Amino acid sequence: MITITPVMERYILHWGEMGTRWGVNRTISQIHALLYLSEEPLNAEEIASLLAVARSNVSNSLKELQSLQLVDITHRLGDRRDYFTAKTDTWEMLLTIVEGRKAREIDPTLSMLRQCMLEMDDDRETPEATKARIQQMLEFMTTMTDWYDQVKTLSRPTLIALMKMGSAVGSLLPKGKIVSARGRKRSSS
Repeated sequence: MITITPVMERYILHWGEMGTRWGVNRTISQIHALLYLSEEPLNAEEIASLLAVARSNVSNSLKELQSLQLVDITHRLGDRRDYFTAKTDTWEMLLTIVEGRKAREIDPTLSMLRQCMLEMDDDRETPEATKARIQQMLEFMTTMTDWYDQVKTLSRPTLIALMKMGSAVGSLLPKGKIVSARGRKRSSS
């Protein structure tokens, strides 16, 4: 069994805190962090012991991590227990998390907004300004998801290069088309 060093403990505790800010249970996040840091697959008993967490809590948390597709089960010859590993490729982990959140949060919101747009055609009670805001939200979320669907198809090196460009990506746009975040046009040179 692995030994948790002070640095590992700091990472695991922080990941648990961040998980709660992202809407994920602290124990689930801590287990994910532990598995991410572990060089070897761990079974539920080892995880419970290392994190000083109830075995039942570990079992439930592992089921959740599996449903999020962030951990995989492996087995050892002669051992009936399940062993767990986390994705260690940070890009794969990020895309898995984003895809899951999109499916759970963004896609249902888009469906609801589209339904509202259909209902607003015959709706005479909802103020026009409210209808316009709903339409703006739908346009924004559609643009965002269309952008994401395109960007996720980029090769990893291309995606990394794009991210490293930061605001310099604006220099690729035709002159006169660049608008700052405050809505003011600025020169692309």
